[in-house]
Amino acid sequence: MLPREILISPGFVLPATELQWRYSRSSGPGGQGVNTADSRVELSFDLAGSPTLSEVLRERATTRLAGRLHGGVLTIVASEHRSQLRNREAALERLVDTLRTATTRPPRARRATKPSRGSVERRLQSKKRRSTTKRNRRSGPGDE
Repeated sequence: MLPREILISPGFVLPATELQWRYSRSSGPGGQGVNTADSRVELSFDLAGSPTLSEVLRERATTRLAGRLHGGVLTIVASEHRSQLRNREAALERLVDTLRTATTRPPRARRATKPSRGSVERRLQSKKRRSTTKRNRRSGPGDE
């Protein structure tokens, strides 16, 4: 069924005991009718209070997911499938993707470099060629 530990990234393994699952009737596929199952899945993870996250990862994730957190809790909703199991798998997959992107190390800042002499000269030469082309297109005072 669902794993006991979820590998988010190397060095970050999330125990399944920290996840809260809620089920309700789906408004989409599998939600209508008399004999419906609770196929809509809400998966919640307490990001701010999780003991498995290091301070660096917690800080990184809370700043990147600030708009999606409610009281430090990240909630993922899945209701696109007819079965509860497939919605659970979809919600878990989305949680892993969200946490993986939120906890990745930011890219190194770009170091500004000076353009090479050759590239500066090529740019100026192309500007001169373009200027000459446009100047030759102009009509002079007696060209009409």
